Amino acid sequence: MSSEGVKRWSIDGKATVKIGEFSRGGLTRGDHRASDHDRGCKEKYVPCGIVDEDSGEFHITFGSSYKTSDFIVETIEAKWNAMEKQAQADTSLIQLTMDNGPEGSGRRTQFLSRMGQRADVINKPIQLLYYPPYHSKYHPIERCWGLLELQWNGAKLIDVETMRGWAKQMTWKGLHPVVELSRKVYDKGISLGKAGMQAVEARLKRDPALPKYDILIDPASPS
Repeated sequence: MSSEGVKRWSIDGKATVKIGEFSRGGLTRGDHRASDHDRGCKEKYVPCGIVDEDSGEFHITFGSSYKTSDFIVETIEAKWNAMEKQAQADTSLIQLTMDNGPEGSGRRTQFLSRMGQRADVINKPIQLLYYPPYHSKYHPIERCWGLLELQWNGAKLIDVETMRGWAKQMTWKGLHPVVELSRKVYDKGISLGKAGMQAVEARLKRDPALPKYDILIDPASPS
């Protein structure tokens, strides 16, 4: 059920996609032979997806670097920037449903810091809602990933365009996804020091009953 002015986005990453002449089980569609193992695959992509829980619009970014807090936040940024100006103006709150993975958890200092910065830039509150462990079947984005896996299962993803082509052909709620590619290189292991995190934590509104699973970030007040 949608609430007027609230953007409900389900977000998560998928397992790394390896590019090359191989396929699970050593066979591809049409009983063509392929390598069963990657044998030193050098080209890999990390998918990060966002699905709008109300409209069904699905956005996938394939990153050529690492799945980091910065990659996740900048995927959210791209999704927001792709919206029409009127839709942005009509938005009163962004709700992000996530799975509490290590790069985007409610304790990840770099992620929380970057999300605070995004709230300030767009001047909208952002609410982080996390699913508890072993509840991924309720997470809409997981069902999108399952459909993508069915779409290209048995296909050799021999290059990045083949990968993107298969992804563009899938549908979720009758819509094809927007598929983008990021070549930006991200550093792993970035975190805030204790003093920096104290400043971030001071502006977070954690639900008293569910402090790890429900976090509201209001934009900073103009100085």
